[in-house]
Amino acid sequence: MTACLKFLRSGKVKDIYELPDGNILFHFSDRVSAFDVKFPTPIPKKGEVLCRFAEFWFKKLPIKNHYIRTEGKDKIVVKKMQMIPIECVVRGYFYGSLVQRWKDGQVKLPDDSTPQLAEKLPTPIFDPTTKSETHDIPISKQDAIDKNLVTKAEYEWLENASLEVYLQMFKAADVAGFVLADLKLEFGKIGSDIILGDSIGPDEYRLWPKTSYQIGKIQESFDKQLLRDWLSANGYQKKFEDDRNAGKEPVAPQLSDQLCNELSSRYIIAYEKITGIKF
Repeated sequence: MTACLKFLRSGKVKDIYELPDGNILFHFSDRVSAFDVKFPTPIPKKGEVLCRFAEFWFKKLPIKNHYIRTEGKDKIVVKKMQMIPIECVVRGYFYGSLVQRWKDGQVKLPDDSTPQLAEKLPTPIFDPTTKSETHDIPISKQDAIDKNLVTKAEYEWLENASLEVYLQMFKAADVAGFVLADLKLEFGKIGSDIILGDSIGPDEYRLWPKTSYQIGKIQESFDKQLLRDWLSANGYQKKFEDDRNAGKEPVAPQLSDQLCNELSSRYIIAYEKITGIKF
C-alpha cells in the first residue's frame, strides 16, 4: 500500500499522504508537541489512541465532517478539502494562555469579571488563532476578515459551529466524569460547503477529572497538559519563549520514561471512559 501513497507532509503529530483516489490518509504517530515545539521522545500508544478518538468523535458529533474510514490501528482516510487557515478555539474555563492574555488586556471575558484560575466562564468564548506549523497567534474577527482568511459570514458560521461542537462534547465528557475545559477545531471546504476536519482528541482539548477539579488550582489533566505543566515547572516554557525572541529555534528536551508512560496511561483512560470501549 505504501507504494501507492503520495507523501504530502509531516505535521507535529500526523504524517499525511494522498491516496490514488484523491482522498487523504492520516497516519497518527506517537510524536508529541507542546508550546509549538516537537519532541523527539515518543509517547507509547499515543498514535493509536488519537486515531480511535478521531473515529469516535467524527461518528458521534452531529456535524458534517471529512471522515471516511479507519485503516488499521493508527490511520484514518478522510476527504480531501481546502483547509480554512484559522484554528477554531473554544474556551469554557479560565486556564492556559487565556490567563496571561487576560492579565495583559489582550482579551475580554463575557462579563468583565475577575475570574479565578480554572473557573468556568459565564459562557464559552470563541478565541481563534492563526494556523501555523510553528507558532499559532490569537486573531480577532476583524483581523481574520481583513487578512482575507475568511469572510464575515464564514467567520460567524465557524464561531457558531465551534461553540455548538464544544457544547456537544462537553456533555459527553461530563457524562464520563470529565470537564472539557477547552477545544481546538479545524474546518475546511469541499466546494461551497464548510465541514469539520483534521482530528479530534487529547491533543486538541483539555480534559479534567470532575473528582479532582478545584477552582484556583492547577488541574489534574488527561491530555497533554501534563507535559505542558512539566515543561513550565522545569523552566522550558520560558526557555522556548526566550529562544524565539532571540530568533533561535527552541530545542526540545528528552522526556523521561515515567512521564511518557503516565501521559500514555492518561490518554488511554480518557478514551475508555469517554467512549465506553476497552482499549
